[in-house]
This record gives sequence, structure tokens and C-alpha cells, in this order.
Amino acid sequence: MLVPMNWLQQYVDLDSYSADELADLITKGGIEVETVEKLNKGISGVVVGYVHECNQHPDADKLNICSVDIGEEEPVQIICGAPNIAQGQYVAVAKVGAVLPGNFKIKKAKLRGEASHGMICSLQELGIESKLVQKEFADGIFVFSDAVTPGEDALDYLNLNDEVLELGLTPNRADAMNMIGVAYEVGAVLNRSIALPSPELVRSEENTDSYVTVRVENEEDNPYYGATVIKDVTIQSSPQWLVNRLVSAGIRPINNVVDITNYVLLEYGQPLHAFDYDRFGSKEVVVRRAEDGEKIVTLDDTERTLSSEHLVITNGSKPVAVAGVMGGADSEVQQDTTTILLEAAYFNGKLVRKASKDLGLRSDSSARFEKGIDRNRVVSASERAAQLIQEIAGGTVLKGIAEQGDRTVEAKDVSIEVTRINQVLGTEISETEVAAIFERLHFSYQNFGGTFTVQVPPRRPDIMISEDLIEEVGRLYGYDNVPATLPITESTPGQLSDYQLKRRRVRRTLEGAGLYQTVTYSLTSPSKRMFFSDESAEAIRLAMPMSEDRSELRTSLVPHLLEVAQYNRNRQLENLAFYETASVFLPNGSELPEEQEHLAGVVSGLWQEHLWQKEKKPADFFVVKGILEELAVEFSVEDRLTFARTEEPKLHPGRTAAVYLDQELFGYIGQLHPEVEKELDLSETYVFEINLEKLLKADVAHLQYKKLPRFPSVTRDVALVVEESLEAGEVKRVLKDAGGAKLVEINLFDVYQGEHLEEGKKSLAFSLRYYNPEQTLTEEEVKKAHDLVLTAAEEQFGAALRK
Repeated sequence: MLVPMNWLQQYVDLDSYSADELADLITKGGIEVETVEKLNKGISGVVVGYVHECNQHPDADKLNICSVDIGEEEPVQIICGAPNIAQGQYVAVAKVGAVLPGNFKIKKAKLRGEASHGMICSLQELGIESKLVQKEFADGIFVFSDAVTPGEDALDYLNLNDEVLELGLTPNRADAMNMIGVAYEVGAVLNRSIALPSPELVRSEENTDSYVTVRVENEEDNPYYGATVIKDVTIQSSPQWLVNRLVSAGIRPINNVVDITNYVLLEYGQPLHAFDYDRFGSKEVVVRRAEDGEKIVTLDDTERTLSSEHLVITNGSKPVAVAGVMGGADSEVQQDTTTILLEAAYFNGKLVRKASKDLGLRSDSSARFEKGIDRNRVVSASERAAQLIQEIAGGTVLKGIAEQGDRTVEAKDVSIEVTRINQVLGTEISETEVAAIFERLHFSYQNFGGTFTVQVPPRRPDIMISEDLIEEVGRLYGYDNVPATLPITESTPGQLSDYQLKRRRVRRTLEGAGLYQTVTYSLTSPSKRMFFSDESAEAIRLAMPMSEDRSELRTSLVPHLLEVAQYNRNRQLENLAFYETASVFLPNGSELPEEQEHLAGVVSGLWQEHLWQKEKKPADFFVVKGILEELAVEFSVEDRLTFARTEEPKLHPGRTAAVYLDQELFGYIGQLHPEVEKELDLSETYVFEINLEKLLKADVAHLQYKKLPRFPSVTRDVALVVEESLEAGEVKRVLKDAGGAKLVEINLFDVYQGEHLEEGKKSLAFSLRYYNPEQTLTEEEVKKAHDLVLTAAEEQFGAALRK
């Protein structure tokens, strides 16, 4: 909202306040003033001139030699090339020595041999934007419509010495989208009275009802509609004061009638529309919903297709305006218009917004209806416009208003206690001070022992509850006057939950192992979703996907990690190690999928490289297995984590294992199948994925410290010949159980197949360490425990000692 200071001065006494000072006070009062614009953009030396003579330049077809009175002893000669220059005009003249916007200085000049002492100016040359210049002056100089005194400051006549405040209004402060609303606000901030316009109309004896009637089909869509008829109107340019106010507020002048409706829109916040009565097409105004597919040509000469969600003004048969948005071209006020049908109405804001959005039409009118206008001000705004049309356009206003609906609504009551105000603001404001603030706001009230019941006027729809009144009191009391105090309450220090702490430990462990974190899309394609899923599994599709590649929710993290690996491999990065912790989405038969947090990783290329020792270790199955085992150690579940051979269609047969926690499947590791590696153009690549939630929610014993060993331990090595198909992990588990408490550590250090062993057999060599923390182990104790181990191996697996 642009607020010119000279215009605002008509309602509130601003003496002793500069624009910057007022802007600071308004901002502190709760409405931000974004900028203060000076309309005089460095201009000086521009005066009013009167063109005594205007003759054709002898040596130039498009130039004229003008004799111009600029208030000095003698007229000056000025060469002007404007097409609309003529004798007898009052114009704006930049004298020799004048400065125009952009620090452009006017000097004496010769044009085709003739001296020129100054420049006759266009409005654009005086710093006014082209979009705000009247059409008749768009391609030429500006001509004053009334006689003015030569030599006077032209900037005063053009209001270019004014300053304009730009208010940054929030959607709830629709009351400040008009000059009267701003006047109420400034009057309250400055604690000064305001003077509002009071229209006084002289109406003819002829009745409006003889010319038009109004019918509204649904009063929920249009609670009030009023039509006033004004005859004997003369369409012409607006007087300079009206032009100046519109231009300073950012609106281009059109003609006197249209300019008046725009002026009242800015002054009252009430959108109005003037129809050419003779072009309206009937004596009946019907407000109804449009029919689907119905068309109208709006004022911008564009044909619009309407729907039943749009409200239209019709002449009983066809639409003549889209209600609250824009009028139709057929009934537009034109140069030959003599009778006006003036519309003033209160439309449903939701319908106006719907039509504005659907039709791509955004107007000053629709913006105000959308945010809410003061219904009690509709008729007074109409009378104000009629009065101005009567004064400026010579119109005759007919008696009465053709209308339907209620003109006014009741003020709403909101109550607040002074103690509550002080409790919220932390102040000690007295009842007298609170009452004075409500009076400054022009709110009526009753005070019953410190409880104020305020009658909030309809112009302030943002005030609905007691907290809104507290805000009003606080901002006018002055936020700078509110004491700064710390809240007296219990404070809880911020901290991570146990789950969050564990997740951070996971990331720290993986990054310490050399893996880089990756973040990928949770949306995937059908082919990638089925990479590690059963093709018959139910897909979780989006209702409106961006593309087919992002049309489903992922059920695994690995496919997108392989995309990352491909991306890096294509850029000559051979050694890859990535991980990601994120959600996957699994169908569970209900409307919403089950969301699980998973951990996945991809490892390829060299895992370690020591150039000095000439040692290179490529990534393999046991590297990936070791990463998961290290993670298990971090959470003290290494004894509960097991691996078992399994098969996956996309993974290498023989290099794939299922991962179990407490005998419950919760993931897998393995090498990609060679065919998959070839398809993705990857070298030997290993992947893993586990259900991270199960790991992080698993019961973990608290960290316990043990004393340093005081007694020696005893180590025994044993090589067992077993069936080739037997897994070493299963043998290790049985041996550990059989060894009892004295067997504290068991490690596999060799696997052998080949010469000196039967076909179908293999040798597993284990190192077993026995220890008793209470005393030194005797040979008999070690032999007893070791015999139990060997017996269990023989009984469970038919194992024999390798000779």
C-alpha cells in the first residue's frame, strides 16, 4: 500500500513529523514501512511556462520554435519537438541550469541554427514512470489542464515534492489497504484526531428505481449489492489534484469517472465499478453464478471462459462483469458516455479469489475483496464517488439506491481483563491507560471493574479474540516500553534421544571405517523398486508423480546407492565406499506403508593401499562382513550377530549371507552377481543392507570394565576335518558353547582343502584361549575343557582331528 504524505495530511495533522520519523513510528506500532520514496528525484529549476507563440522551425519538419513565458521579464525561446506542443498551453519548463532526474543538467543549446534556452518537459522526463502517464501525454509533453501562474514551481502543481510511504501489510491488516484505514492507524499512533470525508449529495427528484432494479440470486455469495444512477455526465480528463493523488499512489489516470472510482477505492478501500448505463443492455441487474462454459470479454479485451464457481454481474441475460474482479468491455465507460450505473457491493471473498485465480486476473479490487472490506462503509463509499462525479463530471445523481441485502453488520464484542493484559505483556498498565488506548483506536467499550468489553468495528476484522486486544494495547503502549524480563519457568536442557545418539554412533563408526555418507531420493522407479524385492510385491505409487523414474516409494536403499557408484565410476573414481541411513517404505496392507529406517552400503575397488609396503588389498566379502561386525562391537551385540549362507537373484551365488540378530533376520551382505556388475558397468562390488531400527532398538548391556588379567591364559590350536558344506560359523558356535566359561576366545585362522584330505572334506583350524580370572589354570582343567570341545565337535559334526 502506497501512502502519499500530502494525501494523508488531509485526514491527520502531520505537522512536525517528517516522512522518515512517521515511518519509524508506524513501524514501531506494528505495520512495517518498507520504504520512503521521494517523488522529487533530484529535480530543480522546473517552472510553469506559458507558450505565447509556436512556429515551425525553418530547417526541421519535426521541430517548433516556441516563445515561452516562464515568469521572467522577457519570454525565452525554446526549441521543442513534441507532437502535441501548441500555442496557448501551460507547460512544465526546465530552465537553463535546471537539473532533471539522473543529474541531467539543462544548458543553452542551438538546434539547427536556432537558440534554445531550456526544455519543455514530458512527465517521463520529470521522473514519472511511463505506466502512470495518461495516454494523451504518453508520447509528448505534459500540458496543464487549468490556467496556472508562469514562473511558479511546477513540482508543486505536479505533487512531485511529495513523499510516499510504502506499507508492507500482512494479510490480516486489510483495514490499512485504504487511506481512511491508514488515517485511523496513524491517528492512533500519534494520538491525534482524524478528519474523515462526509459526502453531501444533492439528488434529483427522479428515482433510481425507474431506471434499474437489483436481484441477487444467493445472498451468501453477495450479501449486499447497491446501484446508483447518475445522468448528464461529461467524460473528460480529471483535474490535476485527482491525477496527482492517483499517480503518487501508483495508479494510471484514465478519465474522470474511472479515476473517481479508483480514488474512492484507495480512500475507502471499497471497490466500485461504473457501467455505461446505455450500453448495459437492460434495466435489471442480476447477480448470479456463471454457467459452465459461459464467456465474457473483460476490460483488457480478452475473452474469458467462466464456470459455476464464478460470480458474475449480468443484465438479466449475459454477464457484464466478473464480480469483484473486472468489468466487461461491452459496458465500459467511454468518451460518449452520459449516464452511469455505479455499482457498490459486498461480495464473498472466497468466490472473488477463486475467479481471480482461475481467470489469471489480479486487480486492486480482487485483492481487497479477498482480504476483507468494511461492509458498513459500502454505501458511504458509493455516496462519496457520486458526490465527486457530481462535482467533477457534472453529473445528476438520481434519488435512492437500487439495492438488495443488509447495508451494515453489528460490531462484535471481545472482552479482556487488565490483569490479563499485564500478565501477558509483563507490564503495569493502568485501567485509565488501557481505556485511552481503546479511545485512540476509536473502539467503543464498557469497563466493569477492570474487565473491558470492546465493540470492535467491522473495519478491523483481524480482531477476534482477547489476545488480539492484548496485541493492540501492547503495540500502542509501545514495545520499547515493555520491560525485558526472562521467563520464570522450569527449563529443560536440549539433548538427543537415546535413538538419536545411537544413530550418530553408527555414522561415526562407518565414517571411521572409511565410508562416505550419501543421501538419495526416497522416490524410485518400478524397476529399481523390484531390484531386491519380489516382483509380485505390492507397489506404493504416488498419486501425481513427477516422472516414471520417481513414481514409487523405495523398498531398498541399495539400488540408488548403485546409481551413486555408477556416477562416480563414470568419472574415473575406482575405489568406492558409500553408506546411507534413510527410510524405506514397505506395503503392509493398510492405506499407509510401514516406514523403516535402514542402513545400506556399497564397497568396490581397493579397500586399502600401502604404496611404501607395495601392499594392496581389494574389497571382498570379509571386508563388508567386518564393517558390520565392527558395528556390532560398537553396540555390544557381537555375540548376538550371526551370518548364514543364502541366495539372492541379484547377488553372487556363494558370496552372499543373511545377517541375523538374536536369530532374527534383519539384513544381508554379498557381492553383486557378475551379470549385474556387467550390466551396471561396475567392477567387483559388494553391498549390504540391514534394518537399522532393529539394531538401534536392541537391548544393549551397559558398558562394563574388567580388571587386567592377573593370571596367565592357555592357548590350544585344533584342526578339525569336517564336511565341505559345513559352515565355520556354526562349528565355532558349538565349540564356544561346549568350552564353557573357561573358553574366553575362539578364532578361525585357517581353512584347507586339497591334498591329503578326502574329497568333500575340509579342515577348519581354530585357536582357543582358556582363562580363569580367579587363579592360574592347571593342565587338568585345560584338558577337561578342551576334551569337552573336541567331544562336542565329534558328536555334532562327526569332526575328526586332522593328522
